[in-house]
Amino acid sequence: MPPHCDSLDGPVVTAARRALEAGDVGVVLPFVPAQGETEVRAMFDAATNVRELNEDARNVADRLFFETVVRVHRAGEGAPYTGLKPAGLSVGPVIPLAERAIETGSPEPVANFLTGVLRDELTLRLEEVKALEAAKDRSITDARRYVGAMLGFGVYSHQVFQALQAPAHGEHGDADHEHAHQ
Repeated sequence: MPPHCDSLDGPVVTAARRALEAGDVGVVLPFVPAQGETEVRAMFDAATNVRELNEDARNVADRLFFETVVRVHRAGEGAPYTGLKPAGLSVGPVIPLAERAIETGSPEPVANFLTGVLRDELTLRLEEVKALEAAKDRSITDARRYVGAMLGFGVYSHQVFQALQAPAHGEHGDADHEHAHQ
């Protein structure tokens, strides 16, 4: 996962910030698993009380709340918490396209981008197979290179197929969904 859920400008911290501003922990609770809700609510209450003292206390309380929400969110993903990342980190080309698709309701920019990347990767890998195929009869070493590229092309294709069928963030798989695509 790109550094997004744990960044200061990512969706989790953005929701946590909105929750503090609105005085409503419910704004951020959808970003944490149910088993982490009690901890997040307790930290929200503590942060809300401390924020009133002064600006320094507010900054510390906010940061602690953000860290708690992100840590609990990451635990719900089965991922380690490695600290908050600064805002402005590159999340690659796909996340902004996916966010725009959510805003517009159209998957076309994401689909077009991913299709282009996939086509380029498959072309490059298949060209390597073809180039190595021409020399495969020269020696065992050349034959091994060819076999490695040939098998690698098949495995890469299979891994892409599996990734296309993988559950989305936070989902644990749906037998009907998986069966429909096999």
